[in-house]
Amino acid sequence: MEERRYSRDKRSPTPKNAKVSEVMSANKARNTTPELVLRKALWDKGIRGYRLHYKKIPGRPDIAFPGRKVAVFVNGCFWHRCPHCSHTLPKTNSAFWQEKFEKNVARDARKVAELQALGWQALTIWECKLKEDIHNVVIQVEEALK
Repeated sequence: MEERRYSRDKRSPTPKNAKVSEVMSANKARNTTPELVLRKALWDKGIRGYRLHYKKIPGRPDIAFPGRKVAVFVNGCFWHRCPHCSHTLPKTNSAFWQEKFEKNVARDARKVAELQALGWQALTIWECKLKEDIHNVVIQVEEALK
């Protein structure tokens, strides 16, 4: 099996600890564990007909039901600054991280507003809520599809 090599992308400041940088850079944008967990739960419940990372609408939602105009974003609590969790800023390069997180939150809000302007219903599913009560999250998606 080929070993994955780590390469910094140079967009963030040089970290004090290369291992921390490597771990943070390894976070995926698509097919994350919370996305896969939700998709499996939807599939098990018989909820199908969705598209993944649908490019034909703003924001490329993680899960989209084009026929029903429902978009689902599955957000990680740390990166998207979950309103239910109390994540602190990283201790090093705090100004960089503060700005990055503010941009993430603004981008998320802009995506939802753009979808709503096009007549779509946008759901934001938080990673912590999936862990707490996935059954309730599936019901939330079901309700949006009705």
